[in-house]
Amino acid sequence: MTGSSRRKNKHPKRAENVKTVVVVRKGGDREEEGDDDDDVERLRRMLMCVPCDDDVVEQNHQMREEETACIAKGVKRKRGHECDVCEKVFVTPSKLARHMRIHTNEKPYECDVCEKRFSRADALQSHVRIHANEKPYECDVCEMKFRHSSHLKVHMRIHTNEMPYECDVCDKAFRNSSNLKVHMRIHTNEKPYECEVCEKRYRQSSGLNEHMRIHTNERPYECDVCEKRFTRASNLKMHMRIHTHEKPYECDECEKRFSQSSNLKTHMRNFH
Repeated sequence: MTGSSRRKNKHPKRAENVKTVVVVRKGGDREEEGDDDDDVERLRRMLMCVPCDDDVVEQNHQMREEETACIAKGVKRKRGHECDVCEKVFVTPSKLARHMRIHTNEKPYECDVCEKRFSRADALQSHVRIHANEKPYECDVCEMKFRHSSHLKVHMRIHTNEMPYECDVCDKAFRNSSNLKVHMRIHTNEKPYECEVCEKRYRQSSGLNEHMRIHTNERPYECDVCEKRFTRASNLKMHMRIHTHEKPYECDECEKRFSQSSNLKTHMRNFH
C-alpha cells in the first residue's frame, strides 16, 4: 500500500501512544492501519483466520500481542458490566445481577424446611444437604464425608500436610485462609465480637457464643456417666478423664502423669 493511499489520521496526538497494527491477509499481503474512531471493535474485526502454517501462526500470535498493546496504550476500551455501587466489573449481566444482591441484601432463594434465605441458588442447594444429611464428597484416604467440595479440599491438607496460608508476622502456617484471618487478630489485637451484656470482646464468634452461656446459664454438654453439664465441649472432654482415669500429660523428669496440662505445668514449677 503506497503512502498516498493511506488514510489521514484524524487524531495525530493519539498516534503517539498507539502502535501500528499489522494485518495478515490470505496470500501473504500485509496492510497497515493506524488508530481510528472505530478503536477496539475495528481492531478486533481485523484479526482474521489464517492458514495453520507455523510461520503464519507465529504472525497471528504477534498480531494479537500488538492489538493488546494498542488497546492498553491509548484506545478507550468499552468496560464490561459494572456495579454502580463498588465499580466492580463483571463479564456477564447475570453475574452482575447476582453480585448486586450483596448491596441490596436480596435473598430470593428460600429453604422449604427451615425458611432460611439465600442470595444464590447454589448456596441454597448446599444448605439443603444439612436437612437431607447428604455428604456427597468423600476423602479417598480416610473415607470421611463432606457436604461441600471446598471442605473436602481443605480436609485433604491434613493428609498432605499442606499449609499454604502463612502469617507475614510470625511465619505460622495454616490449612485455610479463614484460620489465618483469625490468627492475624492476635497481632492486631482486633476483637470484633462483643458481648451485649458485659461488653467483653472476642476474636472469634465461637468465643462469644461460649461466653454468652455464662449469662444464659446454658450448659448443652452433659456427661453420660454422672449427668454433670458444661458450657463447653472441651470442659466435658476434660471431665470425662475422671471416669476413664486417662492421664495424657506426662512429666519428662519423673514420669508422673496428669489429666490436665495445667496440672502438669504446676507440677513442673513446684518440683523441677
